[in-house]
Amino acid sequence: MNKLTRYLTLCLLAALVCLQPGAAQNQPAPKRPNIVFIMSDDHAAHAISAYSGRLNKTPNIDRLAKEGMKFENAFATNSICTPSRAAILTGKYAHLNGVPVFNHIDNSQPMLQKYLQQAGYYTGMIGKWHLGGNRGKEGEPTGFDYWNILPGQGAYFDPMMIEMGERKKLTGYTTDIITDLAIQFIEKRPQDKPFFLMYHHKAPHRNWQPDEKHRKQFENYDPPIPATFDDDYKGKSDAARQSTMHIDADLNDNDLKMKPPAGLTGAELKRWKFRRYMQDYLACVQAVDDNVGRFLDWLDKNGLAENTIVIYTSDQGFFLGEHNFYDKRFMYEEALRMPFLIRWPEKIKPGSVSKGMILNVDFAPTLLDAAGVKTPADMQGRSFLPLLEGRTPPGWRTAMYYRYYHPGHHNVAAHYGIRTDRYKLIYFNKLDQWELYDLRKDPREMRNVYSDPAYAKIVEGLKKELQRLKKEMKDDDQFANELPKDDVG
Repeated sequence: MNKLTRYLTLCLLAALVCLQPGAAQNQPAPKRPNIVFIMSDDHAAHAISAYSGRLNKTPNIDRLAKEGMKFENAFATNSICTPSRAAILTGKYAHLNGVPVFNHIDNSQPMLQKYLQQAGYYTGMIGKWHLGGNRGKEGEPTGFDYWNILPGQGAYFDPMMIEMGERKKLTGYTTDIITDLAIQFIEKRPQDKPFFLMYHHKAPHRNWQPDEKHRKQFENYDPPIPATFDDDYKGKSDAARQSTMHIDADLNDNDLKMKPPAGLTGAELKRWKFRRYMQDYLACVQAVDDNVGRFLDWLDKNGLAENTIVIYTSDQGFFLGEHNFYDKRFMYEEALRMPFLIRWPEKIKPGSVSKGMILNVDFAPTLLDAAGVKTPADMQGRSFLPLLEGRTPPGWRTAMYYRYYHPGHHNVAAHYGIRTDRYKLIYFNKLDQWELYDLRKDPREMRNVYSDPAYAKIVEGLKKELQRLKKEMKDDDQFANELPKDDVG
């Protein structure tokens, strides 16, 4: 056999091998990414320097923006802790996942972690669960290979934690402890599986108890006064006046950790309370930022950064003195807007910014998509994976539907509404009162233009779109007359 014949024979044999059934299947599959979902509690986007820089510096959380993507329009569908967490896990609005207030989640329903576990991921939940679990097995997390959670709100110092059903008292500052446990989870993981970790901080939830290092860092901090600090609610519905989450009237001695100085009244007292609130709040945020940095450094040191999606978010936004408020609940921008920063070296160009409108119900579909798992048909959210690559999916939303049910804590009136790129229409359904804001002309939401004749056609169009979204989301007022028992707190 001459050289040419031998060469042609070898080429033919190679081609035949490639055509054999199963040859393609024998090629190594693309490596699925690990996923770390870091979530804090009540962390306002404008208390992250990647978003504002006006209040504080968060260099470690900012790393995710510099090395990945920052979303400027991420919103909660119900701005309150437990419902937001349920929406994130189920990809559904509260009226379908059964968690409109502080009630236990039905753990028998499908959830993000269960789909990932079935797809071969090693799943973990560390830190603040806040969907039940402190009152028996009916509320314990399911779908996690390992979990170690705070009961209810949990404590800032020397926390009790529930590890796989067993209560254990730990010593130290909770923000540090949760990070230690998150690192230990990854260290002890099976090496033959990708991992999915929900790494959830308690901080900076009320009543804002910093450790000594960070308390001292902010003890002389003098925060800038928000432009809307002295909002008198003129022209707005009764909801803002009736609520009990005002800086001046409702922050108490437990929140402030001390009695106000004698003789302070009126505007001076209000500003003193605001200063004390912000000192402790931002000190708690700084501890979270330091621990996020420690965690990211550990991923880098252990060669895990390249193939790990890391997300930082909060369960909703938070008022930091805007409109004389603390807390959340209202559909106003500071409470509605969530921080959302994501690093994924394989897919995301460093320093990217997206203005695409994403919701917390989109998180589950997106992470399933990233893991190669098809989005279940009953999830109401959509995968925004294309946005991570700089592409806008066809028909991507330009409006979102919001609904808040709770008539109890802080006395914030129930309401629902629609937010578009430019407008926000809010209906306080129990008060039968409306508010409309032109976000382009009035981004601080100080002027309710609902009754302005110049906006009559805008109101008409928004109401039609609101009803369309309400119908599309299958919101038939399931909880209009009776809410589930508020039993998590």
